Amino acid sequence: MIAFRLERDLARLAVLQRIELIGPNLKKTRKLFGRYIFTKFISKHFINPINISNSYFKLMKDELNLIKKFLFEKQNILSIGSGIGGLEALILDDYKDSHISFIEKDYVSNKIQYGWDDLNEEGYNSLNLLEKFLLTNGIPKKSFSLFNFNKNSFPTKKFDLVISLYSLDYHYNFTVYKEYFKKIFDENTIIIFDTIRPNYFEDIFQEVEIIKTNKKTVHKSERIVCRKIKKEKL
Repeated sequence: MIAFRLERDLARLAVLQRIELIGPNLKKTRKLFGRYIFTKFISKHFINPINISNSYFKLMKDELNLIKKFLFEKQNILSIGSGIGGLEALILDDYKDSHISFIEKDYVSNKIQYGWDDLNEEGYNSLNLLEKFLLTNGIPKKSFSLFNFNKNSFPTKKFDLVISLYSLDYHYNFTVYKEYFKKIFDENTIIIFDTIRPNYFEDIFQEVEIIKTNKKTVHKSERIVCRKIKKEKL
């Protein structure tokens, strides 16, 4: 895959999920008019889908390269809070025999808040647009499954890899999924996610590896790779 195809509706959703995709002028506009006006109006009419698509593709390629050593053929992957699925599309393009299950919200909040939401009530995604993005960019329907977080219809199989970039324990508490993880993790499951408290997970997993440090945002997060869950601690 050499590029993404993003129509305006997908480009707008990508911007709401990854605010770093917009340029400095739009960032100033958002600051001037506020997040509500930006979410409802500016993000719909004043973005350049081609520029957003190019920036999003480059960003997702960088994310893929960072975790590539944890990927292999015929992998059963769970993605939590993927956004429109750019990273996952690249994974499935490279590893065509793998399968990804997505757990996602299916609504966009009136006012996007880029902060901690202890109850995980906020949402800024669309399952229809996620599916549209994957199919438009050449990912066959057999390679993925979609699950609505608010309908509690989660997949119950064991997973080789769980990915949750800038979602789990970045915008909401890891413990939202603690009972579910007990059911789908085995001794070989790997989970990759961003957190503001990496030391906390040394008591939950036997192995915790930091693979990225992000000091440019308010949250000052670390991306960690965890293995071998201590079920008695979760």
